[in-house]
Amino acid sequence: MLRGRVLKKTMEKAFFITVPHAGEEVPSECKWLQALDPVVQKQDMDRFVDQLYLPAIQSLEIPSVIAHINRYVVDLNRSETDIEARSVKGAENQLDRFADKGLHWVKTTQGESLLKEPHTFEFHKHLVESYYRPWHRKVEEMYSSLKKSFLEQEIFQLDCHSMPSRATAAHTDAGEIRPEVVISDYNAKSCSAFYKDLVLNAYQSEFNDVNYNYPYIGGGVTVKYGKPSQRQNCIQVELRRDLYMDEETKDLLPDKAEALKQKLARVIEKILVGLP
Repeated sequence: MLRGRVLKKTMEKAFFITVPHAGEEVPSECKWLQALDPVVQKQDMDRFVDQLYLPAIQSLEIPSVIAHINRYVVDLNRSETDIEARSVKGAENQLDRFADKGLHWVKTTQGESLLKEPHTFEFHKHLVESYYRPWHRKVEEMYSSLKKSFLEQEIFQLDCHSMPSRATAAHTDAGEIRPEVVISDYNAKSCSAFYKDLVLNAYQSEFNDVNYNYPYIGGGVTVKYGKPSQRQNCIQVELRRDLYMDEETKDLLPDKAEALKQKLARVIEKILVGLP
């Protein structure tokens, strides 16, 4: 679903926000997810991230593309080819980076089982056609619209996520305490140095602990849309979840969340001011 209207204030800036993992909806055909404990169902979703950025989106009239499905239905931050025999029957791919956590998650980062058996290829195609491609079409339409409005100018995307405060055994930084924020541009491939510096400085102005490309370098969205040679600049931003939620219950901590919303609103305003 597209949210936000572009008014004169932001028509001067070719900038938009995406949030692919905050959705909680589980469609009726996803029986394997409906049977899960509610906490497990929310284990790896970026719960509340859309709400955290909403004050900035609304006050600055920023266009956005926000997903509403749970990432375990189909992961929008993966490539369509990120499937394996454990997730789709007959798939021949051998996933490394996203093993068990590709387009269709087999287990959570805590090791809880999600898929008892792999999807049939037909059901995999249904999930892709029904939920994956529609969201990505909206992102593509956003780029197309902005390119028409901003001839010859660069387009800037901020892809917003969250992360556990401590890495699990499933992460490359297993056992480590994460920084407050991680900025990722796929090892300097998904955006210009100008945009990277602008985003990094904006978050550093509000947060004390900001990492660059560690422990995350970016995901499928960053790779798919970060094409500086085509005027497309995409950066992924991860927020540490204990800044705003109880990581055990997955509940929002209202006072912390409110303070974080104000910080993020200032960050986004600084990014907008700095854009050409």
